[in-house]
Amino acid sequence: MRFSPAARSFVAGLLVSNSAPHLATAATGRRHLTPLAGRRSGPGVNLVWGLANLVGGLALLRSAAKTGRPGDAWDGRLVAFEGGCVAFAAWMAATERLTHMNHKERSAD
Repeated sequence: MRFSPAARSFVAGLLVSNSAPHLATAATGRRHLTPLAGRRSGPGVNLVWGLANLVGGLALLRSAAKTGRPGDAWDGRLVAFEGGCVAFAAWMAATERLTHMNHKERSAD
């Protein structure tokens, strides 16, 4: 089954956006949940997971872009990519706020 360029662009936005917190976790030496090692995923695992998401997202975006001619301006695929980024950011903000999956609440000082 072949997915439309817009669908591939949307999923690429999700993957590229998902790479950011994992790469930031790797750079700061913290822990962050991954499907590879669960809640105890350290910086090394997050680096691998973040890079896998980034490479996968960029490859998917490249495959969606190949349907146009090189040098053409963006079309709806850019909006789809951005939609994937926004959807991921909204989902992460909501789940982190409600579940505190990857962070602790700070006490009021």
